[in-house]
Amino acid sequence: MAGIYIHVPFCRQACHYCNFHFSVSRKHTDRYLECLLREIDMQRNFFGEPSGGKPNLDSLYFGGGTPSILEVGALNKVFEKLSDYFSFGSQTEITLEANPDDLDREKLQALKQSPVNRLSIGIQSFHAPDLAYMNRIHDPAQAARAIDNALAAGFGNLTVDLIYGTPTMDDHVWKNNLQKFIDYQIPHLSAYALTVEPKTPLAVKIRRGQMPPVEEERTALQFELMVEVMDRAGYAHYEVSNFARSGQFSRHNLSYWTGKSYLGLGPSAHSFRPGQRWWNVSNTGQYIASVSEGVLPCETEILTSAQQFDEYVMTSLRTMWGCALDKVEKNWGRARREMLVKQSAGHIRMGWMVETAGHLVLTPKGMLFADRVASDLFWGK
Repeated sequence: MAGIYIHVPFCRQACHYCNFHFSVSRKHTDRYLECLLREIDMQRNFFGEPSGGKPNLDSLYFGGGTPSILEVGALNKVFEKLSDYFSFGSQTEITLEANPDDLDREKLQALKQSPVNRLSIGIQSFHAPDLAYMNRIHDPAQAARAIDNALAAGFGNLTVDLIYGTPTMDDHVWKNNLQKFIDYQIPHLSAYALTVEPKTPLAVKIRRGQMPPVEEERTALQFELMVEVMDRAGYAHYEVSNFARSGQFSRHNLSYWTGKSYLGLGPSAHSFRPGQRWWNVSNTGQYIASVSEGVLPCETEILTSAQQFDEYVMTSLRTMWGCALDKVEKNWGRARREMLVKQSAGHIRMGWMVETAGHLVLTPKGMLFADRVASDLFWGK
């Protein structure tokens, strides 16, 4: 089953921490939509020439930016174009990322009549000082009202984004944020540590002393607190940043972590097929100019066997299922399996990893160092 990601590069306001491609100007929205529809035409055979009908989509995800900034009529035009080449319906997970300030009752009623069947709401925090630090456009009341409105509109399949580790958030506030999420009985949570990315407004303000810095120790403690709280509430920690009730894991997220093919559309969107990666130009103007000329605005990378191994180790270790040693042996040989087991021994002794049922799996403590552990196990180490 295939997946499609669509990047919508427009926002009402710039968050201080964001390093994704976006613009607060919407003057190119109409041209972007025209080119997005044309790119769908151009990429219609990404999953191969159809022989027995249209490829079935397992997931379709509108990310950004702020996809909820688009009118529902515009979204429906995208669905109509996609339906020319791909098959999707009620069994397809169709997610729209949304900011709380966009989710009034009228917008949600319109979305409910569209193919969208899952909302990803960017709450980030229910605590006003956190939202101000991050320069979020909504306030705590809007955050709560957006969830209430979504549930009342019949969107039971929700996921919420929260961010921890801000200097304005002590452990009590973080625990309250998690408890508010749990009280809503929302089936899925994506929670991210606040990261200070180079060249973002947050990085600049911290460097100039205009904002307090992020403390790694605070972030680590709040990660551990989250794991404990979510476990007690019955959520499976199925990926470093993701928790879900049984059977409600995000198919979109899993396509990334399990190596499934997916097509990315829109400026800065990434695509993947086993052994190959593509990424579109991270510039909306250049994207529009290129697609208008009938040229896909992307770069391509062919992955070597070593790169494919490294990618498998990195992505699989982020999940609750871990790295399958039999799969390593099948795809890269017994010597590579034995080397991986040998390289893992130190992390097992430190309590960051366990070997169970032929899988190398990170412990909750190890998930704090997922990237470091993975890099220690890469092919060239």
